[in-house]
Amino acid sequence: MEALDSLLGQTFTDFELVISDNHSTDRTEEICREYAARDQRIRYLRQPRNIGCNPNHNFLLGEARTPYFKWAAHDDLYGPELLALCVAVLDEQPDVVLSHVDKAIIDEEGKVVHKFDYLLDTGSPDPVARFRSLLIADGPDDEYGVMRTQVLRSIRPKGSYHHAARPFMSEIAFRGRFHQVRELLYFRRDHAGRGDRRATIPALSTNLDPNRAGQGTPRLVAEYVYRYFEAVARAPISRSQKLACYRLLVGRLSGSGFHRARSRNSDPNWSAGQLATTDLPVSAGTTRGDTTS
Repeated sequence: MEALDSLLGQTFTDFELVISDNHSTDRTEEICREYAARDQRIRYLRQPRNIGCNPNHNFLLGEARTPYFKWAAHDDLYGPELLALCVAVLDEQPDVVLSHVDKAIIDEEGKVVHKFDYLLDTGSPDPVARFRSLLIADGPDDEYGVMRTQVLRSIRPKGSYHHAARPFMSEIAFRGRFHQVRELLYFRRDHAGRGDRRATIPALSTNLDPNRAGQGTPRLVAEYVYRYFEAVARAPISRSQKLACYRLLVGRLSGSGFHRARSRNSDPNWSAGQLATTDLPVSAGTTRGDTTS
């Protein structure tokens, strides 16, 4: 309920909150319907079965009806100015495809336990520099920024292999700059039941999509690698820029690029591919436009 309250309490009010209940078995449906009855900005949808975290994210994108879109996890918190500041950037800077704010990790009681300093070069006008930055360092949940809906729909849907957010964000970065608003307004909750606590790559991927059950690590890693090469191939950049990106990618993968892909780090400071648990499977996507969403 805290996540819903912090989203509905935004100073920017021209949005629709689409909730996709991923076949919850607790009081999620009851709570969401109560909120929807009180606030006409909420559109509540319920999945007939647990489709997994990332298919649920992709479903929400399909439901978006306005130019801007944001995924929001069920247990995170959002400062009241988050949407207003991010939307203003997208309105004023057409070359920016994603606007985000600074992030901190909070514990189960909402206490800040770690603050992030955003150091990625995703704001560069050079797509090769943006790609290099995303390859070298994990971003603080850029996938939860406010994005242009048409850009998201121009790329492949988010995959359900391990670290699916990494090549997904690279493909978005090929389409334009990111803008980091230097205000601490995004609070990512860390708790023992979080979905990215799974110990192995197959377990992580099965959490993302139940249809992944039984698939082995080699296949999942191969999909991860392929998606990077596909992202470069599909990028709207010059041939020389693509060659530069391929060289960066090959160098990264032939060096230490997979050392974190083959093991799990449960440190809350680890930020790439953080995923909402399906134990409390509410995902909320906020979209902005001339109509509410």
